[in-house]
Amino acid sequence: MSWMKNPGQRFWKAPTVLVLATPTAIMAAIGNAAKHGFLVREGDALERLASVKRVAFDKPGTLTCGTPQVTAVQIADRNYTEKMLYACAASAEQLSEHPLGQAVVRCFRQSFSSEILPSEDFHMLPGRGVSAKVQGKRILAGNEELLSEQKIYLSENVQNRTKEYLSQGSTIIYIALDGYLAGYLVLSDTIRTESGPMISRLSGLGVVPVLLTGDHKNAADTIAGKLHIQEVHAGCLPEDKLQILDSYQKKKEVVCMVGDGVNDAPALKRADVGIAMGFIGSDIAVDAADITLVDDEIRELPHLLALSRRMMTTIKCNLSFSMGLNFLAIILAVTGILNPVVGALVHNAGSVFVILHSALLLKWQNPIYRKQQL
Repeated sequence: MSWMKNPGQRFWKAPTVLVLATPTAIMAAIGNAAKHGFLVREGDALERLASVKRVAFDKPGTLTCGTPQVTAVQIADRNYTEKMLYACAASAEQLSEHPLGQAVVRCFRQSFSSEILPSEDFHMLPGRGVSAKVQGKRILAGNEELLSEQKIYLSENVQNRTKEYLSQGSTIIYIALDGYLAGYLVLSDTIRTESGPMISRLSGLGVVPVLLTGDHKNAADTIAGKLHIQEVHAGCLPEDKLQILDSYQKKKEVVCMVGDGVNDAPALKRADVGIAMGFIGSDIAVDAADITLVDDEIRELPHLLALSRRMMTTIKCNLSFSMGLNFLAIILAVTGILNPVVGALVHNAGSVFVILHSALLLKWQNPIYRKQQL
């Protein structure tokens, strides 16, 4: 701000206080978020986050630990042994970036000392599984939708046996060789201990949690029931997730998507705010997201939402103070009460106030969350 003299009048110019009102608050909030493990790429992501009404979660690696274990290997074709089926699955999945595929490879190596056979012609089939050639055999490893697309049907016996696993919240990876079902792997994941309290605190902020996953409905319903998530969309392909997010946005609802895998990348990009799990998440998911959770501490998500709202409150206070100060200064300048020296002091004092007020965000913590920690 500066003083200018015109014939017969003085006026207030260049309100620096007003210019500082928003960026100082955004930078302080980004600093606070960084202390809690969030890497914010752009300040406007926090502005959008303040208006979020729904948070959609993928399941593996987000609400669960992301380190599932192979708990059973079941044969559907007696021409193969359990070890042969397991080895075929690991060979097909060795280039996969999906947490389930990586779990198959990790568990096979832990169980057997034999080398994983090299694969050729590998393809990721988003929302379905993978396809690869191993020793001349075409191997498909994925969910029931993948089998259906390839016209590979499950016998009644297999369906009955897998229902019990699915009802317990396990995930099934079906293995087909050269167009015929050879068997399936059963994987179980554990819910993160912090997922329940995190969902509860999100609900306390007036945000609706949504489970948006490619897992079987029974597995998704089991996890949702344990976490008290009312809205569940299971068996979702990447395009299904986009359609669901679009349906929310058409209702003028601001949506946040939290995910970690390749399948989540389109949804992370489409959502108003995308948050990727940085430690176990795929590179594609991290690149598509607006915010990255570096250490995967999902319990900090409610703090981030509350922080974004506090940031917007700080910005509004800064703007109100800045406009009030400038309006008052203009009136005093016109009446001749405010001289150039006092005007300069007021200008600098106003800027300092805005900066200090914004700086309070650096150490801000949700009072409710602080009480829960105590």
